[in-house]
Amino acid sequence: MGRTELFLYNPSIYFSLISSRFTMSKPTLLLVDGSSYLYRAYHAMAQLSAPDGAPTGALYGVLNMLRRLRADYVHDYCAVVFDAKGKNFRHEMFPDYKATRPPMPDDLRPQAEALPDLVRLMGWPVLVIPQVEADDVIGTLAAMAGEAGWNVVVSTGDKDMAQLVNERVTLVNTMSGETLDIEGVKAKFGVRPDQIRDYLALMGDKVDNVPGVEKCGPKTAVKWLEAYGSLAGVMEHAAEIKGKVGENLQAALPQLPLSYDLVTIKTDVDLHTELSDGLESLRRTSPKWSQLAVDFKRWGFRTWLKEAESRMHEAAAGDLFGSDTIGEQAALDMETSSEKIIEHAPAPEKLDYQAVTTEAQFAALLDKLSQADKIGIDTETTSLDAMNASMVGISIAFQAGEAVYIPVGHSLTAVPEQLDLQDVLGCLKPHLENPALKKIGQNLKYDQHVFANYGIALNGIAGDSMLASYIIESHLGHGLDELSERWLGLETITYESLCGKGAKQIGFADVAIEQATEYAAQDADFALRLEAHLRAQMDAKQLEMYEKMELPVAQVLFEMERNGVQIDRAELARQSAELGAELMKLEQEAYAAAGQPFNLNSPKQLQEILFDKMGIPTKGLKKPPKAAFPLTKPCSNSSRPTTPCPKSSCKTAAWRNSNPPTPTNCPK
Repeated sequence: MGRTELFLYNPSIYFSLISSRFTMSKPTLLLVDGSSYLYRAYHAMAQLSAPDGAPTGALYGVLNMLRRLRADYVHDYCAVVFDAKGKNFRHEMFPDYKATRPPMPDDLRPQAEALPDLVRLMGWPVLVIPQVEADDVIGTLAAMAGEAGWNVVVSTGDKDMAQLVNERVTLVNTMSGETLDIEGVKAKFGVRPDQIRDYLALMGDKVDNVPGVEKCGPKTAVKWLEAYGSLAGVMEHAAEIKGKVGENLQAALPQLPLSYDLVTIKTDVDLHTELSDGLESLRRTSPKWSQLAVDFKRWGFRTWLKEAESRMHEAAAGDLFGSDTIGEQAALDMETSSEKIIEHAPAPEKLDYQAVTTEAQFAALLDKLSQADKIGIDTETTSLDAMNASMVGISIAFQAGEAVYIPVGHSLTAVPEQLDLQDVLGCLKPHLENPALKKIGQNLKYDQHVFANYGIALNGIAGDSMLASYIIESHLGHGLDELSERWLGLETITYESLCGKGAKQIGFADVAIEQATEYAAQDADFALRLEAHLRAQMDAKQLEMYEKMELPVAQVLFEMERNGVQIDRAELARQSAELGAELMKLEQEAYAAAGQPFNLNSPKQLQEILFDKMGIPTKGLKKPPKAAFPLTKPCSNSSRPTTPCPKSSCKTAAWRNSNPPTPTNCPK
């Protein structure tokens, strides 16, 4: 080992630290402005249709957004709120309110009518309150939750909602990826959340036909509010404001209080009827898979239909152990496997990939590095085993489409002219170890090990496209080829296309310089592009997890892999004895329930005990060809058996399958 510090591994302490990191002291309420997203999804995905030709773009867009939200935000309580049909109290205040809005498009109407029921089936409480708008219901729920000390996330694209933001309420726009807290509102609008109503009243709202001060735009409104603090202050000092805009302000004074009332979101809507149990009425539930399957088939959502049918089969298997639901984790799985609408990162106009093989080219590269603040970096080596890999080449990207490749370990037939490895590393070392120069890559932990093999500490790691992908889509693959196709819309040059396969595969050191440069430079370039694009897709919580958990933990893992760990064998022995005693207890419970001892590790004996002797029903279980009834799947579901024998069997199997560390199986 190159360094002497060691990590003392105590499982109890480690897992308590990890679990405490994710413990939330207060519940989170997730509120969705369904009406806002309905129209936005309609315009974004107008071309989608069901097998019978019925339009489905709005339905698909909103449901997909809800799936993403449920996966991205940890919450136990939620609601999707829609505007009620007809006029509301604002029309009584101002008959021309929203008078300029066109009627709902004919092809949107059937989707709007079907959406609330689909949302309910997905496990979301739905609220539609007559005489008020969705904004007012959301405002009231946010106020209720805030008073209870809860955290609130409001998903909306409506700027009016910014007035709700406070220490506990945050806005998120899933269409743009924008998240607004108090500072975010200030940065976007130039005013505090408590000034948003003043801001909107001064400008008016053409979409809702709310009158404002003529020719008063955002800059003017911000200027006035900075000077006078509020709408009341602006009105009080109206005579001091000169010029045409001052005249317009004077003319608007009589109607400004009305405009202020029109843009004010209510926080006191009577919801006692709808929320008979208060906020507890908004607890999330599991999807109704059988009903969803019917609707998904009707609307032509084939991938979601397969998921629903799969969940139905799992639920049927759950009946074996006395449960007809598959539980909350399975509900999460549906949203986690969401089909996202991917927006590819913009591609550069041209590619500039260069090989660095001369001292003059290398000097120019070093000069450029000294001026850079961020680079993409990748290594080409002789082995996938990082700690035993030798350097073949280094690629560095400076911006999208611009990268270089420095060959240092190619064969002379492949690269006749290349720089000396030690000279290159010696000159690069100050830049690689400079923490101020940000490094971006794909699985940079591997490259850290490779550089460490040569005595170089790769500092300043600021992003990793593989880890960023995991944060956003943990259920999908995270290889560079797959990520590039998915997020950049580009195919990569594959290793096999250069080096071949099987017995005839050559090493990268034997790849000609032209092909090697294109391949290696592309790796660094695409990693740099991907990380920036994936980072932009993250919401605030994902970004925090990425920067404060994933990237730092990768560094801890690097140190552990590099230096090894010191194991507290005494603690492991204590835990092993404790778990062993629990295992023996569970085995005895299973034997007692079965009325005889048997081999818990034998599927055949377990089947005979459960199904033949104890008569546990097999309804809903699909028997595979030449196999017994499945015995492990019910244990892996969120549903759990209630009969003593299978319950003990599941716990025993789970413990054995986890292969916990013990003094006997830990490395010496």
